[in-house]
Amino acid sequence: MDSIFKIMEVEQKDIVITLKDKIKKLLSLYNDLKAENAQLKSQKEENKTIIKNKEAELDFLQNKYNKLKLAKSLLASTGDSHDAKIKINGIVREIDKCIALLNR
Repeated sequence: MDSIFKIMEVEQKDIVITLKDKIKKLLSLYNDLKAENAQLKSQKEENKTIIKNKEAELDFLQNKYNKLKLAKSLLASTGDSHDAKIKINGIVREIDKCIALLNR
């Protein structure tokens, strides 16, 4: 009977050792994934900042383009002040919309 208990005790020790090894591996994997997750979150924030900067640049360039287009159309017109007023009023409305969006 003692030999059976010894065999069971050895088997239990082996099971405990195996379990400890598996737990160590799981903890190692967990820590690796935790570090990777932190890195990905950091990259995500950097990308958000880049996107915001690019959107601001795009808005600036679109505004500049619209101003140039307006200036060209005003210069190209035959002096018809009514058309110029209509175009300027349209631009003022667009600017008001932009200001309203920025105030949100």
